[in-house]
Order: sequence, then structure tokens, then C-alpha cells
Amino acid sequence: MLLHIREVLTRDEVRHARAILADAPWGDGRITAGSQSAQAKNNEQLPENCEATRQVQQLLLRGLERHQTFFSAALPKQISPPLFNRYGGASNRFGNHVDSAVRYLQGGAGRVRTDISCTLFLAEPDEYDGGELMVEDTFGEHRVKLPAGDLVLYPGTSVHRVEPVTRGQRIGSYFWIQSMVRSDEQRRLLFDMDNHLRRLRAAAHLGEADPSVIGLTSTYHNLLRMWLDV
Repeated sequence: MLLHIREVLTRDEVRHARAILADAPWGDGRITAGSQSAQAKNNEQLPENCEATRQVQQLLLRGLERHQTFFSAALPKQISPPLFNRYGGASNRFGNHVDSAVRYLQGGAGRVRTDISCTLFLAEPDEYDGGELMVEDTFGEHRVKLPAGDLVLYPGTSVHRVEPVTRGQRIGSYFWIQSMVRSDEQRRLLFDMDNHLRRLRAAAHLGEADPSVIGLTSTYHNLLRMWLDV
């Protein structure tokens, strides 16, 4: 499932993040790449343990915590600490690659199975040319370039790339999610059911005690119970 999630960060939060990142110690992005990705990767990245990284990580994680659509779609069991990258000038692209199946966290803090890959945009689309995230699936290629503060989720199994940035700078965050529901197909079904249930409540002005709401909520949670890994 490829999903655009709007306004994970507010405009004020984006401005705050950008102010922190403006003076941050950017370095070569290939330092955290695997052997295959390093051959395709040409961007800048913040060190994982610097103060700017920690500050913007906290900002982003707070945005995720309050976002109902994100939790409904991802059903996160564990979220890897968000990282931050920048494309522009001579460091302007990331060729086709597949993310590693497991993300090992810094300092022996554990590991995350990369069921879902995430990119949050921190630069507005008109600030740079190029820089689209291209995600491949069985339906072809999907071109993603979102407003600052918006997030895209896509399967960690996807081949993807970042097109060359020919003007300006593309700034963003990326991270991975190990979901409580491993199957992308099952997550999609649960997300669709949750959305339809919320629309039914709103459109028909049904309360939580309505028999239809109780029945569908029961079905949702029984499916979740069947597929869940906690």
C-alpha cells in the first residue's frame, strides 16, 4: 500500500524543523548505506547522534503520535528513529535500490524489520526541481513529491529511487516501521475497514452502541487479533 498522509507536521513545526536543520552538521549520506545502496546513493545526511537530529526526531515523533490515519494505516509495533537527508548541488540523487530487510539501531538498541518505508517532506515542492520519490510496484512507477509536513508510506519491499535535484534543495526525513501486522495486504484490508467504519459512524450519526457499529468493530478487532504480532 502506497499512502499519502497529510499534515503530520504543522506549518509552524516545519518552520521550526527547518530552522534547526539549517545549521546542522550535514555529511556524506553513504555512511549509513548498505553495500548495494552505497553504489546508488549520493546525498547528504545528518549524523544519527547529533543534537539537531535528536530535536527534530522528537518533533516528528510527536506528530506521528497524534495522527490517527498514520496509526490506522501502519499499525506500528516499532518505529526506527527518524533520520534526515538533503539533496542538492553535487549530492543530488539516490538511484534504484531496495531497503535492507532489517534496520539495526545505533548503540545496540535493537532492530526493526522494515515492513514499511516512510518519507516525510520538509521542503515545499516549489523550492526545488526534480527530487521526486519514484516507487515501483506491480502497477508501474509512482511519482511522489509532497507538501512540507506530509508523509508517504510504501512497502519496504519496493524498488525506489530519488530523482536528481536540478535546482534548490530537497530536505526530508526517512524511517522504517515494523508493523504489528506483517502482511501489506492484511494491513490494507484493516485500514479500509477502519476508514469505512469511521465514515459510517459520521454519515449516519451512529453512536458506539449502535448494533452495526458494534458488529463491524467486533469484526475489525477479531481480524486484528487473528493477524496481530505483538
